[in-house]
Amino acid sequence: MRSTNHTTAEAAHLNHPRTQAAFGKAKILVAAYGALSTAVLITVAILAVNEQTVTSFMWGRSAGVLASAAVSYWLTVLASRGARWAYLRVRIISIIMPPAIIAIDMIPGVLPAWFVMIQATCALAIGAAAFIINGSRLRAAFPKAR
Repeated sequence: MRSTNHTTAEAAHLNHPRTQAAFGKAKILVAAYGALSTAVLITVAILAVNEQTVTSFMWGRSAGVLASAAVSYWLTVLASRGARWAYLRVRIISIIMPPAIIAIDMIPGVLPAWFVMIQATCALAIGAAAFIINGSRLRAAFPKAR
């Protein structure tokens, strides 16, 4: 694992109340992404138990999105503690996931409408987090390596 040694100026910016508030908002949005992802997986499980039609694609899709939410939250927490490598990764995930979720969910006839609606809400949550995570305040807390 890489070191998170910061200069005094970088550490001051990372520990600034506004920077930590931004991370707090990002954590809430990523947690909402996780909660919605969990709701999708639980709904799929309940439908399967009640012998409703559930495809393997629905299982895989809902589990995959939940896994990305868990990783995103973990990375956001580590980034808020100063891990630049985690910050860079959560930046990428937060940008890639919303269009990936929407694009796959828009394939006609593959997924039921309720599934698409909840996953679209997931995309909104991680997309909103992306604006905070990729914003100037948090980028300034992690200047490019020298």
